[in-house]
Amino acid sequence: MSLTTTVRVEPIRLSERRPWILPLAVRYFRLRRRWKWLTGGQRFTRTFSSEPLPVTVKRHRSLLLRQLGDADMWLQHNKVINLRIASAALDGVVIAPGETFSFCRLVGRATEKKGYVVGMFLSGGEVRPDIGGGICQAANLLHWMVMHSPLTIVERSEHSFDPFPDSGRVIPWGTGTSIFYNYVDLQVRNDTDVPYQFGVRVGETHLEGELRAAVTPAHSYHVEARGERFEKQDGIWWRSNEIWRRVIDRRTGNHLQDELLKANRARVIYDPTVSYTDRTPGGRF
Repeated sequence: MSLTTTVRVEPIRLSERRPWILPLAVRYFRLRRRWKWLTGGQRFTRTFSSEPLPVTVKRHRSLLLRQLGDADMWLQHNKVINLRIASAALDGVVIAPGETFSFCRLVGRATEKKGYVVGMFLSGGEVRPDIGGGICQAANLLHWMVMHSPLTIVERSEHSFDPFPDSGRVIPWGTGTSIFYNYVDLQVRNDTDVPYQFGVRVGETHLEGELRAAVTPAHSYHVEARGERFEKQDGIWWRSNEIWRRVIDRRTGNHLQDELLKANRARVIYDPTVSYTDRTPGGRF
């Protein structure tokens, strides 16, 4: 089994004094990523199957409509439209041994021509409307399932801030991932000798996902956060934790080892000393 590794790719941070830099920087990074796709020697997955592989490795679902801070709910409803389009580009993809899954390559750039609408986009610690906003939820879903498998995460980025309080959270903070076409990506490599497959679809109330395999993996996994803490420095709140994975022998049930997957630290946008009630429409995440 390959130890999960994470490479952080920093999104561009726009200088308020030099806003003209941003479009030039985006163009540069996108061109650089296209060149890497062409010359990097990676074998990217392109195979899809409507027939699911026989073994379910991990299932997860996340609530589609959830009140996040003061973000307008119309952005959440538009997000569902965007997720339907992105999910259709991901559902059924098979990652053969030696292949690499790339979220950006499969989903592509979110444009109005493809049917994407204005949704919630997080940038610089703020929520703003943008075309395709909200598809990060699909990347979050895939990443969480992959953490419960022997697949190797070769590229993953996260927001450098914690934008919303943990109202109804059921998976650990610090396990999400951000997407910005095409250089802020989620990439997963299959270093095993077994094909794996993603199933992603939008249900009535949840985004639903499955990770399946051709045969049952030798190990199962439990992912948890440890050392959760908030600390204030120079008037700014920061949040930290560590994400650990417990590896279990599926045949015997024996605990084999613990793996440190990620150490997180991010600026907190809200006041963590305030008690926030769950305002999630229709239930919790």
